[in-house]
Amino acid sequence: MTEYEVYLSGEIHSNWREDIINATESKNLPISFTGPVTDHDASDNIGVDATGPEEKNFWKDHKAAKINSIRIKNGIESANIVIIKFGEKYRQWNAAFDAGYAAALGKSYIVIHPEDFTHALKEVDAQAMAVARDEAAVIKILEYLTLK
Repeated sequence: MTEYEVYLSGEIHSNWREDIINATESKNLPISFTGPVTDHDASDNIGVDATGPEEKNFWKDHKAAKINSIRIKNGIESANIVIIKFGEKYRQWNAAFDAGYAAALGKSYIVIHPEDFTHALKEVDAQAMAVARDEAAVIKILEYLTLK
């Protein structure tokens, strides 16, 4: 059985990552997971925490984004599969960027989003290997990919 390295990208305001990880672990699927830092404050503040304060929010965000991109780029580059969730509460522009990066690298990616996002994400969906409405569908796909 092939072992997959899966990068989990997208919204950070729900437990969707844990749901997928727990389900695959309970089924003993040969999958390991990586992802971004999901502690919102830690992610937003790493630039100033590491290199000092900034007067303008633009530079604070710029520093954090560059440091976060080290982890994100490496995670996507080393993954066999990227799973990207677009949640309903906030619009995850960074998730769309991650989808584009995965597509540019030729990575297989799966998108999760509500049906009413279909038009807005049509280009993201067009490059995806699958578009799912929920984590249960993703778990079924991962089970299928790991069949003997």
